[in-house]
Amino acid sequence: MIEKFISPGDKLELKSTVSVVLPDGTEGVKTYRTSVYDILDDGRLELVMPMEQTKLVLLPIDGEYDVCFSSHGGMYRANVRIVDRQKINGIYILVVEMISNLHKFQRREYYRFNCVVDMTAREMTRQESDAFAKGLTYLVSEKDMVRGVIVDISGGGTRFVSRQKFNEDSIIMMCFDLPIMERERSFLLAAKVIYSGEIENRTNEYENRVKFEYIDTTTREEIIKYIFDEERKIRKNGKGR
Repeated sequence: MIEKFISPGDKLELKSTVSVVLPDGTEGVKTYRTSVYDILDDGRLELVMPMEQTKLVLLPIDGEYDVCFSSHGGMYRANVRIVDRQKINGIYILVVEMISNLHKFQRREYYRFNCVVDMTAREMTRQESDAFAKGLTYLVSEKDMVRGVIVDISGGGTRFVSRQKFNEDSIIMMCFDLPIMERERSFLLAAKVIYSGEIENRTNEYENRVKFEYIDTTTREEIIKYIFDEERKIRKNGKGR
């Protein structure tokens, strides 16, 4: 069945679902680029073992990864578990099994995860936005923030509900906490308002869609890590029913 969507030679990205120590000494989610070697009759995949600076990366057995496949039919995403490492025709191979359904998505949109997360926000001035772009967040005041609730989140942005309408194309400051590795991580981010409109049949409640601005890779990967962890908990609880 998977052969309809994925073919040998397709490029892919493996993203770890646990935080690791990165080369700069910080913690984050590691990404590896490689390709599909073959598709087995039982639905498992053989992936070419990734390399970094001409060295093989020996990913651990039982390690779980989020995979983004670039195929002839578009972009597909799934979670996999490494079950074996082999050498075939002189090529080092990872054998993986699917632990989630394969689904299509658009990279530019990222994957949106439904959630309920308290947050606060307000529009920034041009000076504050410029300071944020330069990493000078200490020049931005957290006064006069309004409360809201994030209802979905991705590595690219969020959708949240508030009692205040925001000006579209404005830059807002957002504050919220997410559990990362069983610890609360506080986020202070800038975001561009793509849409802000009153919710039908709900007076003075507004749906807001925003895209993160000036976000660094480590912070984005932490948000993606939160999503992976929450999805894994949902899958685990579902299996236990």
